[in-house]
Amino acid sequence: MARRDSRSSLTRAIGRGSARSGAEHWWAERVSAIALVPLSIWLVAYLIAHMGADYARTIQWLRLPSTVIVMILLLIALFHHTALGLQIIIEDYVHSGMKFAALVAMKLACAALAVAGIVAVLVIAFGS
Repeated sequence: MARRDSRSSLTRAIGRGSARSGAEHWWAERVSAIALVPLSIWLVAYLIAHMGADYARTIQWLRLPSTVIVMILLLIALFHHTALGLQIIIEDYVHSGMKFAALVAMKLACAALAVAGIVAVLVIAFGS
């Protein structure tokens, strides 16, 4: 009795199966999106509550330890989520040899923006 192959016809024809990495990426996107919900609500609530606040008051708020921690968490979650989403777009729509270069450039840009934001928050927090 011949063993029946459970793979699809296309998979057998191409000779490749699942890379089995999609679920991890999918979960990372969902977790970062869930983390962004309360962090974004926190930021928007502050901005609405203190609309019209002067520069000194805003800097005073940005120097609070709790604000520094939450802002850094927001920046990390935001740029991680951005990188995950842009990775999917690049993988789906770039079909040339530029795909690898585009992925590297995008990840470096997201990391650089996250670091710049974190450094800006720390400079404000620990500035004179």
